Amino acid sequence: MSNFSLKIIFCTSLALLAFSGNSILCRLALGDNAIDAANFTTIRLLSGIIVLMVILKLTKNNNELQSKGSWGASSMLFLYAITFSFAYISLATGVGALILFGAVQITMILASLISGNKLHCSEWIGVLVAFTGFVYLVIPSLSTPSATGFLLMTIAGIAWGIYTLIGRGSKNPLSDTAYNFLRTLPFVAILIVVSFQDAKLSQEGILLTILSGGIASGVGYTIWYIALGGLSVTDAAVVQLLVPVIAAIGGVLFANEMISLRLVLSSSMILGGILIVFLGRDYIDQLASNRT
Repeated sequence: MSNFSLKIIFCTSLALLAFSGNSILCRLALGDNAIDAANFTTIRLLSGIIVLMVILKLTKNNNELQSKGSWGASSMLFLYAITFSFAYISLATGVGALILFGAVQITMILASLISGNKLHCSEWIGVLVAFTGFVYLVIPSLSTPSATGFLLMTIAGIAWGIYTLIGRGSKNPLSDTAYNFLRTLPFVAILIVVSFQDAKLSQEGILLTILSGGIASGVGYTIWYIALGGLSVTDAAVVQLLVPVIAAIGGVLFANEMISLRLVLSSSMILGGILIVFLGRDYIDQLASNRT
């Protein structure tokens, strides 16, 4: 296995761990009403800006090409952050995850198809197996979602899918992510103006949000942009289904939650589906070439 492949595997794993941590932090902050959705979004993005700009300043290389993200990516980042926050407070965790990751999968796979990249039959099978395992994992917490929550979480999933697609072309992930966060400042300023009267803050909520924005989001999204350099659109879409599995395993390890048969079976299905997506095309093509 090449050093490049090892780097992509390592970065993908770190990014998924960051996403899972973010999921837990969001649940603790928003689910326990430690902070309101608007301020969660504001502090999350501001924390990301501060942390990333400090890292960028400390690691700046004058000989390195400095790219500064784009307004398109920044708009998608803010749209994802704000719709996710407000959707989260009106949806059960399982329903929210199902809508979010379903929208991400559909957005990225459709984009791949529209761009002319046909999915191999093994990739379709892998996506189906992994998504079935994901649905099986969240079934116990499914309930009828509110129309507003469903719409907002769908928009969040589409926005995140587009943000991920834009990131596949990043030449300098740290700089692009830092400036994508920085470009959200005008949107954040508007959000502060329209929501400050309804602010609900607590020390715990602020701390959880800072960790979510500065580490799990800011640093995590940078690592994700690095990983995207070695992932196909389908790979990037399906591998994100591991996030709720990692979060569930984290609950077992750190919150004394029980290992359930459902977790074992669903994890196996998701991992199996991902392996089919990653390895199926080459394996089938190799079999076909051997027969000829």
